Amino acid sequence: MVLRLLPSVIVSICALQLAGTTAAQPFEPQLPDPGNVSLSRQQQEQIGFKTAEQVYQQMPVLPDSSPETQYIRQIGQRLAAVIPPDHSWPFVFHVVAEKDINAFALPGGEMFVNLGAITAASNEAELAGVMAHEMSHVYMQHSAKQMQKSQMMQGLAGLAGAILGSGGGVLGSLGAEGIQIGAGMVMLKYSRGDEAQADAVGAMILYRAGYNPQALADFFRKLEAQGGNGPQFLSDHPDPGNRDEAILREIRNWPPIQYRRDDAEFQRARAVAAKAPAYSADEIAQGAKTGRWVTLNKRNGAVLMPQTGVPVSQNEQPQAGGSPGGSSYRPVAWSAVAPATSYTYTDLGLLKMVRPVNWQVVAAQQQGQFITVAPQAGMVDGGIGYGVMVNSVVPNSQTSLDETTQQIAQNLQSGQSGLQPQGSITDIGVGSTRGRSLTLQSTSPFPDANGHAQAERDWLVTASRPDGSVVYMVFVAPAAQFERMRPAFSRMIHSVQF
Repeated sequence: MVLRLLPSVIVSICALQLAGTTAAQPFEPQLPDPGNVSLSRQQQEQIGFKTAEQVYQQMPVLPDSSPETQYIRQIGQRLAAVIPPDHSWPFVFHVVAEKDINAFALPGGEMFVNLGAITAASNEAELAGVMAHEMSHVYMQHSAKQMQKSQMMQGLAGLAGAILGSGGGVLGSLGAEGIQIGAGMVMLKYSRGDEAQADAVGAMILYRAGYNPQALADFFRKLEAQGGNGPQFLSDHPDPGNRDEAILREIRNWPPIQYRRDDAEFQRARAVAAKAPAYSADEIAQGAKTGRWVTLNKRNGAVLMPQTGVPVSQNEQPQAGGSPGGSSYRPVAWSAVAPATSYTYTDLGLLKMVRPVNWQVVAAQQQGQFITVAPQAGMVDGGIGYGVMVNSVVPNSQTSLDETTQQIAQNLQSGQSGLQPQGSITDIGVGSTRGRSLTLQSTSPFPDANGHAQAERDWLVTASRPDGSVVYMVFVAPAAQFERMRPAFSRMIHSVQF
């Protein structure tokens, strides 16, 4: 998106009526309040980002574009959509090429599902049940609560500093406080009470997402029936006792609904997962020692930073270029713009949000201009072809957020020839508040691999700030690569703090 100096936007807004979610049924199970912990959301997310970085160094993770990952993300997004925005997290879903039946979710929302879990499920509801259980650990902030209880802490601020500090002690600090990585697995220290709570909350998430919650009990019963050297999942998740019976008691009095049925997509995903190369825990541990997975994950598109959470230069300005679509811009390789697997919180003034550590921040040079967060290779003169641009407007009278969003879109159209909306304005969670979303389309300043002009998707997201102004973000990428960028964009949106 290449934007010239836009005319001022004069919009107005009345007291905002937040869009409500569908009213719950009288006896529909309601997710419990997860409570408060001393570790902030930002600290929990940073711990998750750092741990995920270690996962990519020590485990074979499938590329985001793989059919297995895309399928898992569809399920994950369906489950995450039923969690109240004020208690949700920027969930991002990945698949590990491991044979063992296992899955784990890290503080802040990073989640990894083994290929073995996909192939072991008899139906989509069972697979969704495993994922809902793991998401419940994040929702209830079990890792943060375990850290808070640790007798090894000298104070929570010291803990955060130890975990979030740079250097070689990160993995040791995480291990001491409840997260251990090695031997082809991630182990999080959960109590039996945590497990029982994750079972109950996971069943609620399943039900609210339209899945039969009994599938969670069915899957645990299946795993327990294997006996002896059972699945790694049961080793990592201590049995709270009669868990399948407890789940069935929990759901017994819930009102019946029409549950989702399997379609051909589950069978296709399961068949693809069964044929994909997968490794044992011993093979993964050996591969980690030799650096095999770092090489593999980089080849698959993961951008691994040498120092997690340390920003790349924030002082470089966009490169000068010619007109959009002109010969001054050449095709851009995905590796040059791909978001890193590590993120860092950044204060943009208008808001705080996470960003990939390999994307730069370019501040507005004067009032009214955009703040840019983008990879250096994705910047062009006056705008970007990859990344996000952030700005705000100051309303002054009787305009709703929907009307404000529409006026912002019209103003963007006036500033860029050929920009057109695709679809209508929809509701979206922006951090802990509700915002609006509108997809637009234009022509990318970058040609495709063959040098031909290509379509660009521009995702407009708006939200009201506490001072009454409206902040708007425009997430940009060529249409052909937008879905590869969407997980990073979604994470940034969900992390917003005012």
